[in-house]
Amino acid sequence: MPSSVIATMSYDEKRQTLTILYRRKPGAYRYHDVSRQEYMAFRSAPSKGTYLNQTFKAQHPRYELLRPSQVIHLVQKPEQELELEKHGKDDRRHHR
Repeated sequence: MPSSVIATMSYDEKRQTLTILYRRKPGAYRYHDVSRQEYMAFRSAPSKGTYLNQTFKAQHPRYELLRPSQVIHLVQKPEQELELEKHGKDDRRHHR
């Protein structure tokens, strides 16, 4: 998901929230009422920044700024992923 605007994003399908950590903006923002279809459209957009500003924000005005403790999972690799890297395994299909 290369983007000059977005460092990373995380979608919670159960809660229908999308959390975005921006590259040049402090903090992370959680957007509410985001359907899976909207999330997939966002992910597949050729320009994440353009889609974010021209489409997504207009449809999702309800958001919250998260505290650093709420965002740490977005920047840390899951422990299982670290173990796979440590052992040089790149086939992660069997470790879900």
